Amino acid sequence: MATRHQARRAVVGLLYAYDLGNEEISTFSNIILEEDKIRNKQREFSHTLFDGTIKNLKMIDEEIKKHLRSWDYNSIGKVEKAIMRLATFEIMVEGIDKRIIINEAIELAKALADDKSPQFINAVLDAVGKEEAANIEKPKEVEVPKEKPE
Repeated sequence: MATRHQARRAVVGLLYAYDLGNEEISTFSNIILEEDKIRNKQREFSHTLFDGTIKNLKMIDEEIKKHLRSWDYNSIGKVEKAIMRLATFEIMVEGIDKRIIINEAIELAKALADDKSPQFINAVLDAVGKEEAANIEKPKEVEVPKEKPE
């Protein structure tokens, strides 16, 4: 049985193909996932990640662009974009703990991208995660009376 890491790796491949212009890749996603032995719950998980990322792509890309500092978004490698898009979706939409997702993204970058990518991806996703955490509404403090009412 495939792990969630293997499912995410397959989704990065699907997102990479999509970014190369193969917008019909979702039609072949079951074949690709089957080749990677991603079945049952992990296949559902993969479809959720891929479909959700594509549906939220504009918002995800805008969020990533906000945290690039001196980088030009169009000069980022397609593998790195795929990894950051997936991770941003999981942090912002799925609400998964950013530490888990950033760690997953770094591991994917180590396996799929160049040597400097893990550090770059870590910095961008950490900024995305911090902003997401800041946007979570904190419960209001309730003033507790010091004396019992009569």
